[in-house]
Formats: sequence, structure tokens, C-alpha cells
Amino acid sequence: MKPKSAALWAKQDQHEGDRWRLFSSVAKAVEADAALYPGCYVDVAPSFVFRSVTYVDMDKRTPGFFADTEGLLELVRQHQGPANPDIAFIHGNYTDPLDLPEAHFDLLISLFAGFVSEHCTEHLKVGGTLLVNPSHGDAAMASIDPRYVLSGVIDSSDGEYRVDTKDLDTYLIPKKPQSITVEALHESGRGVGYTKSAFAYLFTRVA
Repeated sequence: MKPKSAALWAKQDQHEGDRWRLFSSVAKAVEADAALYPGCYVDVAPSFVFRSVTYVDMDKRTPGFFADTEGLLELVRQHQGPANPDIAFIHGNYTDPLDLPEAHFDLLISLFAGFVSEHCTEHLKVGGTLLVNPSHGDAAMASIDPRYVLSGVIDSSDGEYRVDTKDLDTYLIPKKPQSITVEALHESGRGVGYTKSAFAYLFTRVA
């Protein structure tokens, strides 16, 4: 990789292979060929697992990183990724309209990036999967979105990830009585404290 790209990836991959292990666990649980990753920064680990990934980010450092095609392909090869990965990048804010087809992607990724589900669900297929962590309240947002149902949780232990689909009704229960609304989540910009937490959640789009 070019030095600048290599340095950016090393900063992203501080816990070596962590995101690779996360996405590998997701791939074992859901069938996905095409993924959309808004707010990605320079996390290209989905391309180590999924054949086609479209990345979206507004950071000024990201265009140069994703322009390093050979460097990105080398990263994929180093991680035994797909033989012919399709890596696309959009430099922009995912809260703005994206020039992408509706109901096209099998997987929508929302990690530490705000309310991705609110703005980008239209690009996810019905039957597709939202991977979302509690950061910034997006898991809570998905939990009140009638287009989604909880279909799995991801637990993390010692850097390893495991998808669980049992007893899902015991998750997403607030620790204290509160009204979880779109307006309240926007106002707080934080996740909701639950009686039983998970590292991340899988929701299936049903409508």
C-alpha cells in the first residue's frame, strides 16, 4: 500500500483483525453479497468478507485512501478476501440523498456513525440485514422503526464475536421507564441503556 493509506489503515486497525473477525461472524449468520457502509472512514474490513461493498464518508482523508486501488486490493488479498472484490466509494454525507438504487443492498452497516438506519434503509432490500451497534442511538432507532425486526445479537468476548438468535425478546428492554421516540433519540444523540446489552444487533428489514 502507499504509505499514507497504510498509515490510515494501521490507525483504523489498532486491535489487529478486530473488524475482520466482526464481519466474518456476521457473514456466517446472514447471506449477503452487496453491502453499504455509510460513515465508514477507512474501515475496509467488510471487503475482506463480502464481494461488493459501497463505502460512504465525508472525511477529507477518505478520497485519497479509497483512490489507492492497488493498496486496497492488496489489503483484501492479505486477508484472504474475495477474488474479485467490488469496492466503490462515495465522498459525501450519508444524510444527503445518495445516488444509489433503492432496495439493492443485502447488508447495511451502522457502526459509530449516527443514525444510518434513518437515512439509508431505503437502499436495503426487504429481507436484508442491518448491522448496528448502540453508539449514538441507532440501535434504539432501529428498534422503534416498523420496517425492522430484531433477528440476532452479537456478543463480544476477548476480541471474538458470536451471533446469537435465542431469547431475543430479552433484549432492547430499557433499564428505566422512558419514551423512546425519534425526537428523543435525536435530542440525546446517545444510545439507550438496556437491562441486557450486546455489542451489536442484527435487524431484518421486513417492510
